[in-house]
Amino acid sequence: MIYGCIAAIKILLQPIEHSMMTSQILKDKIALVTGASRGIGYATALELAKKGAHVIALARTVGGLEELDDAIQACGGSATLIPVDLLDLKAIDTLGPNLFNRFDKLDIFVSNAGMLGTLGPITHADDKQWDRLISLNLTANFRLIRTLDPLLKKSQAGRAVFLTSGLAQKPVAYWGP
Repeated sequence: MIYGCIAAIKILLQPIEHSMMTSQILKDKIALVTGASRGIGYATALELAKKGAHVIALARTVGGLEELDDAIQACGGSATLIPVDLLDLKAIDTLGPNLFNRFDKLDIFVSNAGMLGTLGPITHADDKQWDRLISLNLTANFRLIRTLDPLLKKSQAGRAVFLTSGLAQKPVAYWGP
């Protein structure tokens, strides 16, 4: 979990000169993180807030988002919590315009939410589960890119990071979906 968070933050901060690495390097930046209620998304959102970014945290789990908000406030940061199921594609489409009205821009987008599915032979995959996997892991990201693009373009240097499992590079038996 921590490795993924650190890797994502390093990618976001790569172009920033070492001499500028202060605790508030992302002050006045707006960062959106999906899957922010636990795991890598939670750790990434918290780290971005510690670096000074205002975090827009998306997740299905309201309790997890509230815990994240408490942790962000405890370190002096700020967050906007958006409980949303990314399988609700129409909700994704309204996200960009709503954020545009409130924030006018988006500096950082971290797409972390994802679904693994049931392990087993691909021939045993359930059609309904397959559709949910494709919808969350692929279609939701397409819709997020589409709705957030105008916001990222309003930033001086908008960045998007998409996290995935290392299994995408090194396939393992029974992890077909």
